[in-house]
Amino acid sequence: MTSPDESDPERRLIDGTEPEAAPLVRPYVITNGRILLDDNEFSLITLVTVSDSAPRAGQLDPEKQSVLELCSGGYLAVAEIAGHTELPVGVVKILLSDLTAEGYLHTRAPIPPAKLVDRQILEEVLSGLQARFG
Repeated sequence: MTSPDESDPERRLIDGTEPEAAPLVRPYVITNGRILLDDNEFSLITLVTVSDSAPRAGQLDPEKQSVLELCSGGYLAVAEIAGHTELPVGVVKILLSDLTAEGYLHTRAPIPPAKLVDRQILEEVLSGLQARFG
């Protein structure tokens, strides 16, 4: 167990030792300063997986490599990828856009919600079932 003096960052600076730096990479650096346009194809529930015909992953950025590793297990939603990588959703969308354009990833639109069925059709089906089975 550490003493209160050892866990205090100010105390470590006084002792001449450097505090541990947080592994922080600015989103600007990860995306090379780019922003995603409004007409992008990714929503939070867009499903993403590694393409069957993906090129061999050579010199990819560490963030892109981690996204590929995550998606290799099957379909993941954009929100899930952002959660696992602990990157902002906007940054993840830019990375996914790059990887899709380069042929590494395959995207699938989310399954749309079911449309409401016409009440008259349901009543006719119910009437037919009642007539048939009593």
